[in-house]
Amino acid sequence: MTRRREKRVLRAIALAMAALLLPACAGLPMSGDVNVGLELGEAPEDNDILFIASGPAPGASPQEIVEGFLEAAITPAENWSIARTFLTPELQPTWRPGVGVSIDAAVGSRTITSTIPDGDSEDSTDSEDETTGDVTVQFDLVANVDEFGAYSESVGASTVTFTVKRLDDGEWRIAKAPDGIVIDESRFSLVFDGYPLQYFDQDWSHLVPDVRWFPRRTSIATTVTQALISGAPSPWLEQSVQSAFPADVQLAEDAVPIGPAQVAEVALTGPATRLNQTTLARMRTQLQETFEASGVHVSQVQFTLDGRPLNAGIVKLTEDPIDSSPLVLTDDAFGAIVGDQIAPIPGISEEILGLSQEITAIDVAADSSRAAVQLADGRIYLAGNGRMDELDIPARSVPPSIDPFGYTWTVPSADPTAVQAWGSDVTPNAVAKAWPNASAISAIRVSSDGSRIAAVVTVGGQHWVVVAAIVREDGVPIELGPVKQLTRIDGAADDLVWLGSTRLGVLIPGEGAPLLTQMVGGPGTAESAPADAVALAGSSAITGVRVLDAESTLFAHAGSAWREIASGVRVLATRAGE
Repeated sequence: MTRRREKRVLRAIALAMAALLLPACAGLPMSGDVNVGLELGEAPEDNDILFIASGPAPGASPQEIVEGFLEAAITPAENWSIARTFLTPELQPTWRPGVGVSIDAAVGSRTITSTIPDGDSEDSTDSEDETTGDVTVQFDLVANVDEFGAYSESVGASTVTFTVKRLDDGEWRIAKAPDGIVIDESRFSLVFDGYPLQYFDQDWSHLVPDVRWFPRRTSIATTVTQALISGAPSPWLEQSVQSAFPADVQLAEDAVPIGPAQVAEVALTGPATRLNQTTLARMRTQLQETFEASGVHVSQVQFTLDGRPLNAGIVKLTEDPIDSSPLVLTDDAFGAIVGDQIAPIPGISEEILGLSQEITAIDVAADSSRAAVQLADGRIYLAGNGRMDELDIPARSVPPSIDPFGYTWTVPSADPTAVQAWGSDVTPNAVAKAWPNASAISAIRVSSDGSRIAAVVTVGGQHWVVVAAIVREDGVPIELGPVKQLTRIDGAADDLVWLGSTRLGVLIPGEGAPLLTQMVGGPGTAESAPADAVALAGSSAITGVRVLDAESTLFAHAGSAWREIASGVRVLATRAGE
């Protein structure tokens, strides 16, 4: 780090500390959303860290100007106004930081070179005669965020070049720069946050999240409303979801104020006058649920037209059953762990216990009406209502997954394109366009909304965690949408589960049995699973994941550690959608 850069960082820290020590009356915000203060004794829900970068230092070299410009990516306030101070007056109004984000591995891994000699070099006298030059930055790219806020993993070397110019006052500024910003991985999630926009599924019964990344700011209600009303679902998801907002209905104002009663007032354009009550209710439900998922707390959404309120109700959504009890198979019981007992599932437990062959996987429908059971020899049965029906599938198939519409999904591990969805009548439905470039597949799981399927596939010898949209006709799965690659892992996964609607749990083989928690549309985090972990069970939340080890011991999270909750577990079963 150069001396000038050290000074900039120290000044940024000093400014931040000084801001904390200012009297309460100093620096009152004069614009932005109106927010209700905390009740007495109430704690704030978000403790965001606000990074404040420094502007250009007097006499800074071209390389230091570019370093400072890159550092200023941590301060998005006022449309990156601090970053603009590193630009020439001509470039300042035309540079577009919102076009995208390049996320690199670390600031320290960047290599910066300049065609203009540094002031401390032997050729410094030549630099005094220079008026323009190029500064090139090489960095290790980790991921990208596009102009719509969609996150994609993208690993590899990347290079950007800046043209710098000496101004009349002798100071260097950037005269040409690519649109967008570069920020390091460690600070990306502190400056940006993921906001799950909500879209309806194909029959208007479920809401499906589509995570977008925007800078953390007090006006996030406006940001997510604009993205929802004026934008569209991500390309990989669009075939299975829909928006209640018609294309010709837009925001009539540039802000979504939240009043004293926590009512979000959303002014719409003229075409909203022709909308019926069903459409308005769907629109309100979609936006309110987006606010809730994004951490924007409102009592309700109020649409207005020319200052007059529009009467909009709320639509009833299909609610997923909530049961956090682990499902397990022991030597003499199958069912949910309740206290120190195992509660059987009527119509299922008795059939499963009647099987004499070794069982390797069990997936239970959300309503507990049936279960898909896989045996050690690869055969799969549907158990329920006193019946045990065998599915006609290849011997080497991945564990089955039941969706919320009652279809049981299967696929041979060596033929990823041969996906089938079996109805309750044990009739197979071929699912087209499944994993077209994959040579092998080790796991599949359908989400609780039934609009997405996750998988771990092998493509070109590499193992990827992927998702795709499920396209249905009258509820019947007919094909998959384009594959969305989430992250590359080392080896075929030992297990795959859903942890809520926006994250996956992946048990990665190898020393330490890493447990990856991967966001669908965001980065992932890894932790050590219990030793010799062999299976997972998902949950509606990250903290609800269960892990089974090779010694038949079941574990659950206890803060950052793992605690034993049961022993003698032969099979850790899963619930549909988890």
